[in-house]
Amino acid sequence: MGSVKDKSKKNRLMKARKQAAPVPTWVVIKTNRNVRFNPKQRDWRRQKLRMK
Repeated sequence: MGSVKDKSKKNRLMKARKQAAPVPTWVVIKTNRNVRFNPKQRDWRRQKLRMK
């Protein structure tokens, strides 16, 4: 994919990248392991985004 993208697509990609981040370790410790993983976590190889 080229580096020239429209702003709306770039914003969607940025949001998806933020959502795919794992839960920080301090959150796991603070919540007494109630929050262990991010259910929205996605790997760029395994699951693709449905975007045009």
